[in-house]
Amino acid sequence: MNERRPNFILFVTDQQRADHLGCYGHPVLKTPAIDGLARRGVAFDSCHVASPVCMPNRASLMTGRMPSVHGVRMNGIPLSTDAVTFVDLLRDAGYLTALIGKSHLQNFTAQPAYGEPRPERTGFHRAGGRLAEASRHDYRAPAYRQEAPSSPSVALPFYGFDHVELVTGHGDACGGDSGRWLSEREPDADRLLGPENQLPHDYACPQAVRTALPEALYSTSYVAERAGSWLEAAGSEPFFLMVSFPDPHYPFMAPEPWASLHDPADMPPPLPPLTEASGLPPLHEQVYFRREGGVRRADGRPADRVIGVPPHDWSRFSLADWQQVRALYYGMVALIDHNVGRILDALEARGLADDTIVVFASDHGDHLGDHGLYGKGLPWDAALRVPLIWRGAGIARGQHRQEVASTLDVAPTLLDLAGIALPEGTQGHSMRAQLAGADDPLRDAVLTENDDDFVPMKMRVLTTARWKLVHYMNGQPGELYDRVNDPAEMTSLWGAAEYAPLRASLTARLLDEVICSQEMRNGRRQSPAPPVPHWLARPS
Repeated sequence: MNERRPNFILFVTDQQRADHLGCYGHPVLKTPAIDGLARRGVAFDSCHVASPVCMPNRASLMTGRMPSVHGVRMNGIPLSTDAVTFVDLLRDAGYLTALIGKSHLQNFTAQPAYGEPRPERTGFHRAGGRLAEASRHDYRAPAYRQEAPSSPSVALPFYGFDHVELVTGHGDACGGDSGRWLSEREPDADRLLGPENQLPHDYACPQAVRTALPEALYSTSYVAERAGSWLEAAGSEPFFLMVSFPDPHYPFMAPEPWASLHDPADMPPPLPPLTEASGLPPLHEQVYFRREGGVRRADGRPADRVIGVPPHDWSRFSLADWQQVRALYYGMVALIDHNVGRILDALEARGLADDTIVVFASDHGDHLGDHGLYGKGLPWDAALRVPLIWRGAGIARGQHRQEVASTLDVAPTLLDLAGIALPEGTQGHSMRAQLAGADDPLRDAVLTENDDDFVPMKMRVLTTARWKLVHYMNGQPGELYDRVNDPAEMTSLWGAAEYAPLRASLTARLLDEVICSQEMRNGRRQSPAPPVPHWLARPS
C-alpha cells in the first residue's frame, strides 16, 4: 500500500444476485467492466447478506452491524441519524465523502411503512466517546426534503456524506436529485414515463416494461454522469465515493438499445417451482399451494404474498413471462456494467486508478422466477447471495475466494484499509488479510436475519460452506439444505431423521450467533462465537 491513504469507490446495485455477472459464471450476461475488476482483484464467491431486504441490509453495509443491533429491522424503519457509519469515520479522518445515487437509509414517505413510532435507546462508544449505534429512532419524518430545486435534497452531512446527489424510486419513476435533473433535461418528460407511455411490446408480465425514456435520461446514466463529474472536480485529498445504482430492481425495464439486447427466447429457464416433495415448512406451503386453490382477497390479489413481491398475480406467470423478465433484467445489468466502465474511465483519466480501491457489491438478490418466484426476502441463495469484488493496491489479482463472507465485513475492511480503528460494536470482520491472499478463511458461518412483515416469516439463517439452516419464529419447522449436493436448494432435509444430529449441531451454532448479536445490542463486547466444527464447515 502506498503511504498516501487510498481513495475508495464503492459501487452498489439494487437487487442483483451474484450469479448474474460474467465473472460469477453466468452463461449469457456480458459484463466486461465488472469482470475486469474481478480479473484484476479478488471476488468472494459466497458473500451473503445480513438481511435479504433493502433498508436493513443497506444499514448493515454502512455500520457493520446486524439489523437487530442497528435497529433497521425491516423496510420502513430509517437508520437513526445518530448511528455512526464507516463514512462518518472516513470523514473524521479527512476524506472527501460523496454519495451519488440511491441511499434508502430513510423512508421515501413521511410515515413509516409498518406500525407506530417506537423510539428506543441503545448505545456503544468508540475511542473518543462517539456513539457507534443509534441513541434514538425518529420514525415520523424522512430526511429527504421537498424544497426548491437549488436546495440540497438531504440535510448534510448525511450519514457521513458531505456531498449527496440522490436517486429515489426505481425504473423510470425515479425522484430526488435525479428527478430534478430529468426535468431540466426534458421538461416534457412525463410523456415518456410509466407503463402507460411504454413502447409497444407483446410482454404479458405486468412487471416487464419497455420504457420510452431514452438511455441518456435514464437513472443509471444520471448516476454515472454525476459520479464522473464529481471525480473530475475532486481535489487532492483522499476520497470515498459511493456510486449506488437503483437498478436492476423491479419493475424490469431498460432503455433502448439495452431492452432489446437479449432475446427472451434465448434466456435460460428459471429453476422449477418447489413441490410438496421439497420438504417445505407450512409457511411456504401457504405461498406455493394455497395460492393454487384460487384464494383471493377482495382486491383480487393473492391471499398470501411473498416478501418483496409486488401486488400482481405472479402465480400465473408462464416460462415465457419469466424469460421476458430475465431479458430485461439482463439489459439492466448490462447497462450498469457499461456505466461502471464509464466511471472507471473517468478515474483513469484523472490518473487515480492506482491510488483507488474499487469495490462492487449489491444489497440483495432476486429470484427471477427461480422456485416460481421473483422478489426478495426468502432464504434461498437467489436472494441471499450477492457479488462482492475488490480491486486495488495491496489486493491480490485474479482470485476467487470460496469461504463465506457477509455484508457486515465491508465496513470494517474499508476502515482497516484506510488505517482507521474500528468502532466498538462492529460485528463484521476485516477482509484485509484475505484480500492480500492469506490462506486463512475470513469466517466459517454467516448469520442472516429477516424481521420484515410482508408475511409471517420472521427468520434466522445460518450459512456455512456446506450447509444452510433456516429457523422460523413460533416453533415453525425450518429448512436445511446441502449447499454442495443441492446447490439449487430444491430439497429441504429438515425432516429427514438421518440429518437430525446435524440439524441440532447447526441449530446450536445458530443460537450462539444470535446470542452474540444480542450481546452487541446490549452494549457488551463479546468474543466471536466458537468456530463451526471442521465436519460442519467444509464439504466432505
